Amino acid sequence: MAGTKDKDATEDKKAKTGRKAEIKALRQKLSRLRKKLKKAKAALVEPVTAAPAVSPLAPPAFPDLPVIDGAEFAAIAAGVRYKGRTDVMLARLAPGTRMAGVFTRSATRSAPVLDCEAKIGADSDEGAAIIVNSGNANAFTGSNGQEAVAAIAAAVAAATGVPQSRVFSSSTGVIGEPLPHQRITAALDDLTAKLSSEAMPEAARAIMTTDTFPKGASATVEIDGETVQIAGIAKGSGMIAPDMATMLVYIFTDAKIARAPLQRILSRLTDETFNCITVDGDTSTSDTLLLAATGRSKAPEITDLRSKASRDFAEGLKTVMLDLAHQVVRDGEGATKFVEVAVTGADSDADAHKVAMAIANSPLVKTAVAGEDPNWGRVVMAVGKSGAKADRDRLAIRFGDILVAEKGWVAESYTEEAGAAYMKRAELVISVDLGLGAGRATAWTCDLTNRYIEINADYRS
Repeated sequence: MAGTKDKDATEDKKAKTGRKAEIKALRQKLSRLRKKLKKAKAALVEPVTAAPAVSPLAPPAFPDLPVIDGAEFAAIAAGVRYKGRTDVMLARLAPGTRMAGVFTRSATRSAPVLDCEAKIGADSDEGAAIIVNSGNANAFTGSNGQEAVAAIAAAVAAATGVPQSRVFSSSTGVIGEPLPHQRITAALDDLTAKLSSEAMPEAARAIMTTDTFPKGASATVEIDGETVQIAGIAKGSGMIAPDMATMLVYIFTDAKIARAPLQRILSRLTDETFNCITVDGDTSTSDTLLLAATGRSKAPEITDLRSKASRDFAEGLKTVMLDLAHQVVRDGEGATKFVEVAVTGADSDADAHKVAMAIANSPLVKTAVAGEDPNWGRVVMAVGKSGAKADRDRLAIRFGDILVAEKGWVAESYTEEAGAAYMKRAELVISVDLGLGAGRATAWTCDLTNRYIEINADYRS
């Protein structure tokens, strides 16, 4: 009997030991599952978003941008909104740099825009810096927005040796959420360590939000036998109907030019480029265009706006600005068609611009383009609602080289088949001649597709 009891006791002990081991294993498994759950919850709070499909209208590749003497760039993933996504860029500009800028005239413009407006008019021989984040617009955030801008500017000044009054910041992304600026300031040591004159392409990628490709452009100008380089980057895809520039644009040149003439050239060219594009008719709270001239070129200083040197520089700058503006339209959210709207014969240039933008902004015109429908009646409608002077019986409309309508009626030579065939192209020209005067203007837009709705319906999710 004693032997049986000892055997039973041993088996009970083994069973208890086995159960303890099993319980321990289950607890370890539960602990691992809890850790996985915690990581999953964190991913839901700060999701890693997949890159959107590249626009079919995108350029084949990012361009080779020239080095701008006196300008350095860096970019980093700071986790402003998403993990693992490059979202902050820094540019440090050498002493002697002149700054010019234009900004949104929205009544609800963001804290960074207000700060830039306050600083841009001052002239200085000291250096400058530009700090930009994506993912959060720091707009409609009350005093938190101003505090974030001040904290970032102070930290950038300390890290770069640039005066705080010469630190220009921009933010783009979701409106109405406080900017976690500590994530940006915490990354400044790494950013400054990475500064390089060849890192402008990385900076272009850091400022993207719903963009499907980074945007860059450059031009080379010769002044009195010496070379002047101009290079710029931009971001923009939706909320594009600029009332100054478009979204975020940063242009750099080594030209020698005082701040006042630089500002005048920039303001004039903005009206001919960025203020002539539209994707969806919505003006951003954050539109910012900054132009930095480092003065490091060996070319003589531009002092007279009427001089050949000034005209040549302005022509090169316009090339860069127009290229960037077109790229923004080509990356319009959901865009499949790039559309030029050319208006001639208006009573004035201002009237021509009204007509061009009325056509370019019309949802009915844009959806017809998306559906490859040559619905020229919608063009007539847009002309009539524009507020510009117009006469039905003098109006002429063309799709490319095809005369569609004239003298108040459809053209005798026009066929619906020809119009439908033309609308299948990826790049279209809609021309309107008002037959009233010498006024002319051109606007650029894209079609309006189902994809635009999908992108904006899910923007904050």
